Amino acid sequence: MILNCMVVDDDEMSRLVIKQFIEKTDFLTLAHDIDSMKEASDILLGESANEVDIVFLDIEMPEMSGIDLIKSLNYAYNVVVVSAKKDYAIEAFEGAVADYLVKPVEYDRFIKAVNKVKESLEKEKLLAESEDHIYVKSDGRLFRLGYENILFVEALADYVIFNTPNSKHIVHHTMKGIEKRLPESIFSRVHRSYIINRNKIHKIEDLQVHIGEKTFAIGASYRDSLMEKFNLL
Repeated sequence: MILNCMVVDDDEMSRLVIKQFIEKTDFLTLAHDIDSMKEASDILLGESANEVDIVFLDIEMPEMSGIDLIKSLNYAYNVVVVSAKKDYAIEAFEGAVADYLVKPVEYDRFIKAVNKVKESLEKEKLLAESEDHIYVKSDGRLFRLGYENILFVEALADYVIFNTPNSKHIVHHTMKGIEKRLPESIFSRVHRSYIINRNKIHKIEDLQVHIGEKTFAIGASYRDSLMEKFNLL
C-alpha cells in the first residue's frame, strides 16, 4: 500500500524535514508540498482530493489555522498535526486527527505516526473484503446494498450516487471515502468521477468500459491499475 502525502507548513525548513522523512519511507510518496493554507484547502475540497492519503499539517499559519482547515473538510482525512506547540493537541484530537507531532520531529516518532495511519487503512480494506454488502444513508433512511447489486458509483459535488439496476441512492460522502469502503476484488476506480463493479462489465473498447447502456471513459491515471485486475488471454 502506497500512501500519497500532503505537507502543509509555511516554514520551509519544517517542510523539508517532513519531505525527507517521506522520501526515506518506502510506502510513502509526496503528492503536494504546500506553504499556503488556502491552496491546501482548495486541493482537499476539490477534484484533486483523491490524491491525498495523509496530510501533515501545521496549526499556526496565515489565512486560516490548521484547526479551521480540519473543521472545514467534508471528509475525515488522515491528518497528522506537526506543530511547534503542544497547546493545540486537545482541540486537534477533538477534530479526530490521526496523530500530533511536536517539532522538532524525530524520524522514529514520524514512522510511528504513519504506521498507525497505514494500519488503520489496511483494516478498512480487510473489513471491506470480508463483507458482501454496504449500508448507505439516503433520504434519511438506511439501505443495505449487496455488492453484486451495485453497478457503479458516481460523484456529484459533495455527494456520491450508488447506482443499482432499479434505484439510485444519493449519499453525502466523497469518492475517496467510498473507494476505501468498497472491496478492490470487485470494484475499481476508472475515472475521478466513477467507481465501477468489474463483474458488471460486458465490454471494454477504445479505452471505454461498458456496463449495460452506460459508457465510462477510463482515466489515464487509472488505466494500468484497472487492466491488472483482469484475467486476460
